[in-house]
Amino acid sequence: MSKKTLRPIKMDVKVIKSQTPLDDLIEKSLTPTQVSPEETANASEWIAPTYNMRGLRAMVSQSTILPQCTRAYRNNIPGYGIGIRYKDDVDETPEMAAEYKRAEEIINLLNMDMDTKEVFEDVIEAREMYGIAYLEVIRNMAGEVSQIEFVKDTPSVTKTIPLEPYQETDFWYNGRIEKRPKKFMKYRQQSGGRTVYFKEFGDKRIMDKRTGLYVDKLDIEYQANEILEFAIGTEPYGEVRWMGQSLSVDGMRKAEYLNNNYFRNGRHTPLMIMIQGGTLTDESFEKLQHYMNDIKGVEGQHAFIILETESTDNNLEFEGTNQPTIEVKDLASILQQDELFQAYLDNGRKKVQSAFLLPDLYVGYTTDFNRATAQTAMEVTEKQVFQPERKSLAWVINNKLLSEFGFQYVEAYFLEPDISNPDDLVKILEVCNGAGGLTPNKAKQIVFEALGEVSEDYDGEWGEIPIAYSKGSTNATDAISGLLGVNMAIQKAHNNHDDEIVPVLKQIKRYLQKLEQDKGV
Repeated sequence: MSKKTLRPIKMDVKVIKSQTPLDDLIEKSLTPTQVSPEETANASEWIAPTYNMRGLRAMVSQSTILPQCTRAYRNNIPGYGIGIRYKDDVDETPEMAAEYKRAEEIINLLNMDMDTKEVFEDVIEAREMYGIAYLEVIRNMAGEVSQIEFVKDTPSVTKTIPLEPYQETDFWYNGRIEKRPKKFMKYRQQSGGRTVYFKEFGDKRIMDKRTGLYVDKLDIEYQANEILEFAIGTEPYGEVRWMGQSLSVDGMRKAEYLNNNYFRNGRHTPLMIMIQGGTLTDESFEKLQHYMNDIKGVEGQHAFIILETESTDNNLEFEGTNQPTIEVKDLASILQQDELFQAYLDNGRKKVQSAFLLPDLYVGYTTDFNRATAQTAMEVTEKQVFQPERKSLAWVINNKLLSEFGFQYVEAYFLEPDISNPDDLVKILEVCNGAGGLTPNKAKQIVFEALGEVSEDYDGEWGEIPIAYSKGSTNATDAISGLLGVNMAIQKAHNNHDDEIVPVLKQIKRYLQKLEQDKGV
């Protein structure tokens, strides 16, 4: 049987490359493709607010608790002021000092009519009332942010959905520019028959403020300014924080109106005069009517009244058998003695406060507080409410308003109150000093901070030597007793659930152990 020779088969391989440029692929990968709810829910590009915003303002102004809650947010989030600080704790250079001074000037000059922090106070108050607030941002001829103005009439502003096409936008990050595609919105304010258009913050295109159209060239006086919005949640016009308590807010308003109406127009009938077998004379009726009308004020005190009656018996005899009788009946027992719905009003107040996560201390109800509970309430509210809000607001300032200045060393932040517990600090210092861990420099720093002054370290290495060691307590017995004291303090803090003190005490323990190892104990 003959064998066939297998011949190799030749194959050609071709590489087919995409005809799409690489830049287009990168841009496509960075473009969001999700469909937002407002794009499908609106037949027009302009979005209508979900709530009647002017009705929200009326509810707040007539509420007995909402103004206190919004005021607490206003005072505690931006109310302590805006500061500048270095991003990293390094030695200051002339370049860093110049940037620090430049950032301070920009923050201070953002508004010439009021302190810059007051502008953000108005923003926070409006945001808590409507769920959204706006800043009008004005740029100088160099394109830098030079001024911000709070938009006072929030309900008069409406906006569009994010509009096509995507625009390449510059974002500053750690001193370098990152480019991202973004769709921008338009804003318009309609008030008193006038309409003014704005563009979204960061939109570099030229918009005509009279028509809202983008143009290639336009006189500076007709160019639209930018709007920077501050919204709660993800809805187009934000989410009103207390909307879930709106029924309670409205109910409390009606309960207060009912109480007020009682005192104004209620039935103030303290007594009833009953006459049997007769009737009041016309003169007595008029006197009684005048008495009831004039009973108000001090002029009605110590007055008396005489009632005269006529018999209704038509008997012509001189001596009638049925004499009219007058009986005065007290009706004060059935009158309202105090306001109605007190439990309902108190429960409604607590519901509204829970929507803001505010304890009674921040809204003027302080009857049930002592020093310990007040300190705890402040610490929890600072950590859970105000500090996150300050960080969020500071991010907007640094990454939006100040981003184009390209600051590398400094950042803006909102100042906060000192909520440290002096009792905890005393405990830590006592244990630290008894264990030999308190140095002169640290003691000086703590005292100066308590006095609100800046502390500088002492010259010489002795400032970093614990006070107990500088006095000669260097033997093993003192060291071991100091460590035992720290261990006992840690166990006591565990038992008392002083979770914030335990880590500090453990750090002191490690520091003392290191010192003993260095001394060969």
